[in-house]
Amino acid sequence: METAHEHYRNHGPMTAPGANGTMLEAMAGDIAAACVAIQGTLIHRDIAPWLYGVTLSDEARDLANVRPLAAMLSQIRALSDRPLTEAREPKQRMPAVCRHFATMLCGILRAQGVPARARCGFGAYFNPGKFEDHWVAEYWNAREKRWILVDAQLDAVQRQTFRPSFDPLDVPRDGFIIAGDAWQQCRCGNADPNLFGLSTINEHGLWWVAQNLVRDLAALNRMEMLPWDVWGAMPKPTTEIADREITLLDRVSEITLAGDHALPELQQIYQDDRLRVSEVVFNASRQTQEKIAF
Repeated sequence: METAHEHYRNHGPMTAPGANGTMLEAMAGDIAAACVAIQGTLIHRDIAPWLYGVTLSDEARDLANVRPLAAMLSQIRALSDRPLTEAREPKQRMPAVCRHFATMLCGILRAQGVPARARCGFGAYFNPGKFEDHWVAEYWNAREKRWILVDAQLDAVQRQTFRPSFDPLDVPRDGFIIAGDAWQQCRCGNADPNLFGLSTINEHGLWWVAQNLVRDLAALNRMEMLPWDVWGAMPKPTTEIADREITLLDRVSEITLAGDHALPELQQIYQDDRLRVSEVVFNASRQTQEKIAF
């Protein structure tokens, strides 16, 4: 039987670098170096004008809808042919969002044989008192024998702005709230679901936590989707979550937090048609249905 570490050493459809794999060969090294390289390659499309003075066209912003790492690497090469280890000027970086930073780090680490996975949840370090929609990576540190959360997005500019009280290479579990943890906190009354969401668009609530929970389950099954991809059991903002769906999501939250021994259960529950990424998902950013290549 495949172990969790073996499972997360291997690429899924979204992290396989394909023909662009040679671009990752120069990335061998420590986690910090990989994060610096990613930060010099990607730029968060919503932060670009605010912190980096880069105004993006609609066409450039739309690049954040690219899903697979192989396609990301193609776009990165089209913007600049310099090696990934050489930082590009902000205007030459690929517009992306947090999911792309996390997924790219997972791809780099998996290419090196390091168990890694993307996690979907909420960051507590962007807006005091709020839990903002966010993705980070998680890798297995063999020396310390623990999974470590890494925020590959937080470069020097963002650290100076957001001033996290921790090292982004080891994000504490109360700094980044994994979606399953957020769901359980909200369900038992220890957290207000209206504090979880995305303040920039003034959307929040238990439905948002539920959507991220399903996305986190998919990521744990090596399907790292976009933060606005919607499918299956994900509730809509104006729809009350049915009791049967709450029962299902309660179980998902338990399994996603259960630890490495729960990999068979993660894989089994993901076969539920309400949870598994479907061949066609709704891209809420583009407001259209899109076919997914597996």
